[in-house]
Amino acid sequence: MRILGWTVLIVLVLPLLASSGCTIWGGPGSDWRNARRDPSGQAPDPQATPEAVVQVYAARTVGWRGAFGVHTWIVAKPSGASRYTRYEVVGWGVMRGYPAIQVDRTGPDNYWFGAAPEKLLDRRGPEVDAIIKRIEIAVASYPYKDSYRTWPGPNSNTFVAYVAREVPQLRIDLPPTAIGKDFLPNGSFAARAPSGTGFQLSVFGALGVIGALEEGLELNVLGLSFGLDFNTPGIKLPGIGRIGFAQ
Repeated sequence: MRILGWTVLIVLVLPLLASSGCTIWGGPGSDWRNARRDPSGQAPDPQATPEAVVQVYAARTVGWRGAFGVHTWIVAKPSGASRYTRYEVVGWGVMRGYPAIQVDRTGPDNYWFGAAPEKLLDRRGPEVDAIIKRIEIAVASYPYKDSYRTWPGPNSNTFVAYVAREVPQLRIDLPPTAIGKDFLPNGSFAARAPSGTGFQLSVFGALGVIGALEEGLELNVLGLSFGLDFNTPGIKLPGIGRIGFAQ
């Protein structure tokens, strides 16, 4: 039991404490109304980029929740288009009857209330136009258009993971801090991994496991994920995220 206790301390508690410290001392600040929300400069200028582009971003969530997880979203620009379309799910306003899915709420790569976004995926080229059409279909078929729950889901990461499963050509490995990605729609207990390169089992997003080429082996306990990435060697820790070689 002592060994088990130390193991839990190392793989769960310490990473969360470390990420909490980073959030408190180097985070976006407590006043979200005045937090930075300008472009981060990671999305290419659509006027100078005629090719199709799909990108996925993640940024630490607002307030204390940023110590645990991130908010993710998808942006897309078809060939020749002069602007991006941004797709995401937010919980603000859902209780007042507003839809959870928000389109073009802000720019494609803007800071998320002070948190700098991390680019998780960047696909470009003529074949991306077909991917964008599949993304549009997946967004339209998302089953929780008017629902939001921070934990265990459905939330913003549930939405991005759903689109990823419907469009496996994206092959995206969502970070372990994307709490809610393991919440499977319609009460399912098994599905493809978000990357489409393996499979996962999940009990309402609170307990589960993923085995896939992109994700590696990942265990979810109460929404906190940790595991091993074998494709591009690294470890995954709750709160902190992925540590290892660049993907």
